[in-house]
Amino acid sequence: MDRVFLDANVLLSAAWRPRVGLLRLWTLPNAALITADHAIEEARRNLDAPVQHSRLTRLLRKLEVVGFLHFTLPRGVNLPAKDRPILLAAIDAGATHRLTGDWQHFGLTTAKRSAGS
Repeated sequence: MDRVFLDANVLLSAAWRPRVGLLRLWTLPNAALITADHAIEEARRNLDAPVQHSRLTRLLRKLEVVGFLHFTLPRGVNLPAKDRPILLAAIDAGATHRLTGDWQHFGLTTAKRSAGS
């Protein structure tokens, strides 16, 4: 089974509108969706409407929420401090995939294998 880590901007986008294509992630049969408290809080901060907050709450019921135990990034990965907890949580959760729209900070690590490094 794939373990798909969802970054804050993926959660935000999924909660933003009622019929966004990202919602198909929640119907994948062989995928466990995971995220971190850090990502959830960032998504919540960026949602405006109560209906969006409610939508996020419903989506979160179907996710595994993880923390992180490691405090150092894999060799060769350099991220701003605010983004480190996201990658570390994905690694600690054993994510096989990490979905993010943050190409500025994560774009260079997208093609790299980070889990278990």
